[in-house]
Amino acid sequence: MAINMALKRAKKAQRRKQLVAEKRVAEAIDAGLGGQIRRAAGAPIQHCLLSQALFDAGMGTLLLARGLTPFDFALGTFLLDPYCLGIKDIMFRVVDEDELEMYVETMGAASPFIFVEPSYARKLLRDLAAWARSIGFPPHRDFAAVEQLFGNVSADVCDEVFRFGRDGKPVYMPGPSEPSSLIRSRVEQLRKRFGDDGFTVGLFDTDDGEDAAPSR
Repeated sequence: MAINMALKRAKKAQRRKQLVAEKRVAEAIDAGLGGQIRRAAGAPIQHCLLSQALFDAGMGTLLLARGLTPFDFALGTFLLDPYCLGIKDIMFRVVDEDELEMYVETMGAASPFIFVEPSYARKLLRDLAAWARSIGFPPHRDFAAVEQLFGNVSADVCDEVFRFGRDGKPVYMPGPSEPSSLIRSRVEQLRKRFGDDGFTVGLFDTDDGEDAAPSR
């Protein structure tokens, strides 16, 4: 009898420890990026902006800001490459009005931002991520989490048909800090997928000073 009671107490103690551990994990998740975004997604959308020259330049930024007031925002930004790499980089942070204005001014220096409908923006993100993934370039690791900042915005109400690449072909334009090894790996990936004539590589200089543009 005493042994059975001891076993029951041990099981209860173990169960309590398990419940405490699960609660701590849940609290940690909620305090992390996903939790912040879930909470922010319930606030009104204050700004949804896109680089005007995105499809002409082959590079641009999408910006989504939510907030209960026009003075403090949960800001999600997506660096987009509609020619090849898709969703290149992502940032999520809480900013005030001055920080947002400075960011828009700085990032809009090369290409001014224009207002776009949130449904358009979400469809653009999803379609671009799917297209880039289909040619071997998955979106930034935080895409799934930060994209949830759109909350209940439906991409399905937008009937825009986006065309990526240029003239029907991917155009890979390496950034100035990309190492030669990464560039060559991406070029080889495109070559295997599309053949020598199925894609284009822009001119670039690598961070080690080599001209890594392949002869075509």
